[in-house]
Amino acid sequence: MPFLRLRRLLITPIDQTSRHNTSIAISATGTNSKGHSAKRNSEGTAVWLALSLGFAIYYGSLGLQKAFRAGYVVQDDAREYVFWMQQFVNPGLFPQDLIADYFKSITPGGYAAIYHLIATLGVQPLLLSKLLPMILGVLTTLYGFGVCLQLFPVPASGFMAMVLLNQSLWFRDDLSSATPRSFVYPLFLAFLYYLLRRVRLGVMITIVLQAFIYPPLVFITIALLFLRLWNWQRWRPRLQQGQILWFGVAAGLGCLALLPYAFSSSEFAPLVTKAEALTMPELYPGGRHPYFDSNLWRFWLTGQHSGILPPLLPPLIWVGLALPIVARSRRFPLVKQLKDEVVILAQTALVSLGLFLAAHALLLRLFFPTRYTTHTWRIVLAIASGIVLTILLDAMLLACAELTRSDRWKSVVWRLALTIAVGAVFFLFPMVTRDFPATNYRVSGEAALYQFLQQQPQDSLIATLSDEANNIPTFAQRSVLVGKEYALPFHLGFYRQIRQRSIELIQAQYSQDLTSVQQVIRKYGVDFWLLDRAAFMPQYLTDKTWLQSFQPAFDQALTGLQQGKVPALTTRIKDCSAFESESVVVLKADCIS
Repeated sequence: MPFLRLRRLLITPIDQTSRHNTSIAISATGTNSKGHSAKRNSEGTAVWLALSLGFAIYYGSLGLQKAFRAGYVVQDDAREYVFWMQQFVNPGLFPQDLIADYFKSITPGGYAAIYHLIATLGVQPLLLSKLLPMILGVLTTLYGFGVCLQLFPVPASGFMAMVLLNQSLWFRDDLSSATPRSFVYPLFLAFLYYLLRRVRLGVMITIVLQAFIYPPLVFITIALLFLRLWNWQRWRPRLQQGQILWFGVAAGLGCLALLPYAFSSSEFAPLVTKAEALTMPELYPGGRHPYFDSNLWRFWLTGQHSGILPPLLPPLIWVGLALPIVARSRRFPLVKQLKDEVVILAQTALVSLGLFLAAHALLLRLFFPTRYTTHTWRIVLAIASGIVLTILLDAMLLACAELTRSDRWKSVVWRLALTIAVGAVFFLFPMVTRDFPATNYRVSGEAALYQFLQQQPQDSLIATLSDEANNIPTFAQRSVLVGKEYALPFHLGFYRQIRQRSIELIQAQYSQDLTSVQQVIRKYGVDFWLLDRAAFMPQYLTDKTWLQSFQPAFDQALTGLQQGKVPALTTRIKDCSAFESESVVVLKADCIS
């Protein structure tokens, strides 16, 4: 029957195929056909894996189109991590630059080493940041597919899970950022793969890599190891000492590998305490890095850095929540193919939840809570959804086969219609969704500005409140005094200096006394002062909500503009202009002085 043939083609488990083919071959020829069976298994699995990789590459190519759609394009978060790495190509860049030194100190060593290694091969860090997402997507798919087969040996489920995972990754900018968090997916899936296959060396290597590239992930893997060890001891009291020792060594390696990162930013200590954070407007809505929220519903459920509900798309990824129900049902024949190790999905979710709560209790000591749930829960839900969808598809095909025998074609039709509708959502939802893939790439049209600044000495320092401060270090390779993108309020040894610079810069730019401008120039060694054309309009300041944290300088500047007071700096624009475009004016600092 067509439905049964389609079922065998799409959903036959690896083990079942092997047994079926072997028994037929032996009865027909009297010879052993295990090799032939293994070959068919391998070919079928390879087809599903190839299809999975095809979708990963396709979605990655959509991201590449956005990355190279203009001359000056950079991913939003990559501006923090990648700009200083241009020192790998030109060591003379960013000399004595507070911002570059800080971000260099908080960048995990293994992540920086990847960029350094590739830079020695002649690939610019900015270019590598655009190419990495596709590479990481392929690695994620390879390991993720392998994990799926360890839990549920039906290749079609691995395909469904990896398509959903890749779609989910490109609905957010985690992968496209090419920052340390984009490595979470291949590193964690590699860890799961080697753990499930009991490849101890692979487990240890992935834990060390996690510590060197994305340290928060190590807490999840170590906690998962100990949870599994506790479960094994609970159900297998005579657990071998060698097994316990191996778990201890793996956990110890992870902790040891974390030490370099733990001490790397000590020069910018101390880390802000919870009591201090509660008083910082920078961590509230409108601030540079909003975390707290008076609305407890948003804070605990949907907050970007504090909420427990990850904003996961596509919608079908939430089907994975039904796995515990489906797994206990006797209505689905394919459930028997589930391996006992599928419990690792629940264990991962539980460990992530525990660390989420710990991160809330130890604010900023474990970084933001969502770091422990968003990534791992996305992986867990994608794999669980792939399994559930495969089980449901199998049950639907079996039901259709039974219904055709009894000529109940109406029931067959509506089941097929429902399956086609789900399939359409599965494959087409990203294509009909606006802004997919969501890469968060930033495009700048100030090419002439960057070319002008690149012609200036490498130790040039630009003072500005313009949003161009976020792009100048990346595109012009020159230092800025302050910038929203770099004003992270976590390490007070760094942020106190940034805050002081910001206050002095606001006061000077909007002062009626040119002396304030000259003092900032002399104090910090400013070479150029960049102004937006609209810099002296009240709306300009009110739109820059992140500057409102710098009181009382912000309110004084805004009040002065609203009262019609003319800042002294405006009197020097005509005489001191070194560069002009439709949007900005660059003044020579020595002319102002």
